[in-house]
Amino acid sequence: MPPVKHDRQYDVVVFGATGYTGKYTAQYITTHLSTDLRWAVAGRSQEKLEDVVAGCQKLNPDRRQPGIEICGLTDSDLARLAKKTFIFITTVGPYGKLGEHAFKACAENGTHYLDVTGEVPFVAKMLKKYEAAAKASGAIMFPQIGIESAPPDLVTWSLASFIRSEFSADTRDVTVSIHTLKSAPSGGTFTTFVTFLDMYTLADLRAAYKPYALSPLPQPTSPQSRPAKPSLLTRLTGLVTVPGLGLLTTSIASSTDAAIVQRTWGLLATLPSPRREQAYGPHFSFREYMRPRNWLHGIGLHFGLVLLRLVMVLPLWLRQVVLRRWGHPPGEGPDTERAKMDEIEYRGVGRADRQGEGEERAFCRAWFRGSTYYLTGIFLAEAAATLLQEDVKLDGGVYTPACLGQPFIDRLDRAGFHIETKRLDS
Repeated sequence: MPPVKHDRQYDVVVFGATGYTGKYTAQYITTHLSTDLRWAVAGRSQEKLEDVVAGCQKLNPDRRQPGIEICGLTDSDLARLAKKTFIFITTVGPYGKLGEHAFKACAENGTHYLDVTGEVPFVAKMLKKYEAAAKASGAIMFPQIGIESAPPDLVTWSLASFIRSEFSADTRDVTVSIHTLKSAPSGGTFTTFVTFLDMYTLADLRAAYKPYALSPLPQPTSPQSRPAKPSLLTRLTGLVTVPGLGLLTTSIASSTDAAIVQRTWGLLATLPSPRREQAYGPHFSFREYMRPRNWLHGIGLHFGLVLLRLVMVLPLWLRQVVLRRWGHPPGEGPDTERAKMDEIEYRGVGRADRQGEGEERAFCRAWFRGSTYYLTGIFLAEAAATLLQEDVKLDGGVYTPACLGQPFIDRLDRAGFHIETKRLDS
C-alpha cells in the first residue's frame, strides 16, 4: 500500500544514533529501508553524528542520507524535534533517568514513538503520566520493542493466532522458553542494570511488576486462568519440565516480558473491531523460562539470578566498580565481528482453551543469527516501516509490539527474524 501521508519534515528520526544500539539502527535503515525515506540522526554531538552519517554513506552511497539534528535532553529540545518527525526512535537510556523527556514530547505532539527499554517501572510511570496525552494527540507509542520484550510478545501473538485459526478456540495459556541466548551485554544494558535501584523505589518496583499491572484489564480471576502452583522442588531449584519444551529453569527476563505480554492481552480485548477479534481469551495466562543444558546447569542459573539480585542492592560505588571491571562503557558494546556470532532462539507452547478430553496445543519457534543489538535495530526500523506503510488500525495510545500484528512479523521474517508456528501433537 502507499506510504502514510503526513506533513512533518522527517519520516523517522533516530535519537541516540551515536550509541551502540543507535548505530545499528541507523545502519539497518541505511541498508534496508526505502531509499527515498526522509530521516535524520539526532544527539548532542555534531562530530559524532557526522561520523554516523559518513558510515551510512559508505554502506549505501546511492540512497538519501540522513539529516543531522542537534538535540539535548530537555523538554524544549525534544518537543522541537518531535514536531519535526512522523516517527521518533529513541535508544537513549537508562530510560528511568533519561527517557521521560522524549516520551513526553512525543505523547504531547502526536509523534509516533519507539524505544528499547527493558525497564517496566519506566513504562508504568509513562502510562500513568502520558497515556491520556497520547490518546488525545494521536501518538502511537511502543515502549519495549527491542530484544526486551518483542520476541516473547510476538511468539505469544503467533501462538494465539494459530490456535484461533486452527482450533477455533481461545488460548488458555502460553509458556515461552529462551531456548538459546549467546550474547554479551552492551555498556548501556550494563549501566541500566547497575543503576536500576537508584532510579526506582521499592514501591515503584512492587507496583510495576505486580501481575497485569500494565494491562488495561485486571488479572483474570477464573479458576481456568490460574497457573498450577510450582512444586517445592521448583521453588527450591528453579527447575520445571514443560511438555513440548523439556527441562526449563528461571528466566532472567520473565517478569519484564510477562508485563508486556499481559498488557497485550488486555489491549487486544479492549480495542475496537477488527482488532478485538485477535484477543487471546478471558482465561489467558503466561509464563517464561530458560532452557538449561542439564539439571545442574539449570540449578546454577537459578541461583546465579538470586546472586545477581543481591549485587543490585550493593552500594553504588561497589556496583560501579563491577561495571568498570566487567562491563563496557555506556555507548559501547561487544566487538562487531564477535557480535555476528550471537544467537537467540525462543520456543513456545500454547494450549487451546477447551473443555473435555484431549488437549489441543500449538508450538512456536522464533530465531535470529547475529548480533542481538542489531536485531533490536531491526525491530525498531521495521516497526517504523510498518507504521509508515501499513494501516495498523490503531488510534493514539501506548501499545505493545504484538499490536503491530502480522505485517510487522512478515517484515521481520524478511529481515532474518523468523517465526514458525505449527500444531503440536500429543
